[in-house]
Amino acid sequence: MQKITKAIFPVAGLGSRFLPVTKASPKEMLPVVDKPLIQYAVEEAAAAGITDMIFITGRNKRAIEDHFDKAYELETELALRNKSELLEAVQAATPPGINCIYIRQSEALGLGHAVLCAEPIVGDAPFAVILADDLIDARVPVMPQMVDVAGRTGYSTIGVMDVAADATGNYGIVETEPAGERLGRITRIVEKPKAGTTASTLAVIGRYVLSPRIFGHLRTMAPGAGGEIQLTDGIARLAAEEAVYAYAFDGRRYDCGSKLGYLEATVDFGLKHPETGAGFARFLAQRDH
Repeated sequence: MQKITKAIFPVAGLGSRFLPVTKASPKEMLPVVDKPLIQYAVEEAAAAGITDMIFITGRNKRAIEDHFDKAYELETELALRNKSELLEAVQAATPPGINCIYIRQSEALGLGHAVLCAEPIVGDAPFAVILADDLIDARVPVMPQMVDVAGRTGYSTIGVMDVAADATGNYGIVETEPAGERLGRITRIVEKPKAGTTASTLAVIGRYVLSPRIFGHLRTMAPGAGGEIQLTDGIARLAAEEAVYAYAFDGRRYDCGSKLGYLEATVDFGLKHPETGAGFARFLAQRDH
């Protein structure tokens, strides 16, 4: 597989589960301690050597563009006040050497459609897709793990994790045949299966390395669940003509698209943060008593 240099970030969603805070601010800008979710995602992509960050945006998403833009006035003010640490933090929001590209998704037609919007930029090359509200804490960032696996297999690779049997209806679920440690070749993939229709509990999480051949499927297939163009359906069609692998990544995933998952991430990242960890741990311990 060619070197992965492009990542797609679908960020056009309404964030309805976090209303009213997302009425005027993107859910991807929700902070976990002192960085927004989208920054964690971009840093993960940059760690994999990806340089072109393609954001599929919608209304009220301008804050994302502003976040990755250079803030001349703010940086000048911080420099004049000798606030060097804050200046470094602001400048570090955009990893060095990356290009930010913004494409407007005019209609909310599904994740598959959002990915298809990036075809003119991606072209005939493999690419990554990262969903920012799936925040993953890992010793080695997950996208570098997946780029490595895709490079070794030469085929599309989907990030998966094991979930409770009664939760499979909330995810795309894959059935696989073993292909190595943490790796399986996908034999079937189904979006939010009804109870009893699959024995698998391997759920698709928001990390993908995909062949550009998926664009042909996304362009030509009929809308799926919810009347939307589902990325899962495109992957199923791709898997019918060539190998597609499921990789059980090493890391802890937080569903920051839900209030509970977001709070869990805030607590765990707050406990690990060098500025807040010790004091936050004392606070939580006092509450326990």
